[in-house]
Amino acid sequence: MRASDLRSKTDAELAEELVELRREQFNLRMQQATGQLVRSDQYSKVRKDIARIKTVQNERAAKA
Repeated sequence: MRASDLRSKTDAELAEELVELRREQFNLRMQQATGQLVRSDQYSKVRKDIARIKTVQNERAAKA
């Protein structure tokens, strides 16, 4: 996911994407705790995607 792609989305789409990524982050965290997580790099990718979305949201809030 690229920041330029996120900037083209609406606020509602960003919020929806953020909720989806939070759920995925929770699921990955539970898999890691139970020892079922196969790809450990996936957790850090989700964290970075969440940070990108929040950055775009904060940029828009600062403009307003």
